[in-house]
Amino acid sequence: MSLQLYAHPFSSYCQKVLVALYENDTPFSYRLLDFDDPQAGEELAALWPLKRFPVLVDGAETVLESSVIIEHLALAHPGSTRMLPADARAALAVRMMDRFFDNYVMTPMQKIVFDHIREPENRDPHGVAEARAMLDSAYEWLDGRLGAREWSCGDEFGLADCAAAPALFYADWVHEIDTAFPNTRAYRARLLARPSFARAVEEARPYRGFFPPGAPDRD
Repeated sequence: MSLQLYAHPFSSYCQKVLVALYENDTPFSYRLLDFDDPQAGEELAALWPLKRFPVLVDGAETVLESSVIIEHLALAHPGSTRMLPADARAALAVRMMDRFFDNYVMTPMQKIVFDHIREPENRDPHGVAEARAMLDSAYEWLDGRLGAREWSCGDEFGLADCAAAPALFYADWVHEIDTAFPNTRAYRARLLARPSFARAVEEARPYRGFFPPGAPDRD
């Protein structure tokens, strides 16, 4: 049975997995989670009652959570782009950066986005201010860590860069990366130019009108 991915192209965590799939030209069936196909949503609920996505089905195995899905692909369906180094200590550094992008870039970005969905009386200006401060701290820390590196952990593209691409893409939309952080801005530009992520961005382009804060006229 071929791989099946339950996902939506505009979702940041789905894009993270799509980048890994596209990097290695891994064949899969795309089960698009959309109002036009309620059956896909019903299948997702049967696989994972929490109804969070992406979800990967590989034969009889259901794989949850974007980082775990990418590691599963690296083990079960490896390709020319190695998502994790063979060396265990080097792999730890990649996993740490993966968690950094998910927890300290993706999470505060989503907090700002979700606040726009709330009714005005239920908005959380203090929480949004904290999220913006977290993003500034994350941009600054990343700028110093990147230095002259091409990718997050050196010369090789991998798991952490799959996480970084959608995280920095959307984060810059809601809280622009300051010019004081040129390494972070340049890294985001390199991610956007990577063919695997460029494909994911193009596939999501028709859905930009649904971005709650409003998508900027760029990227």
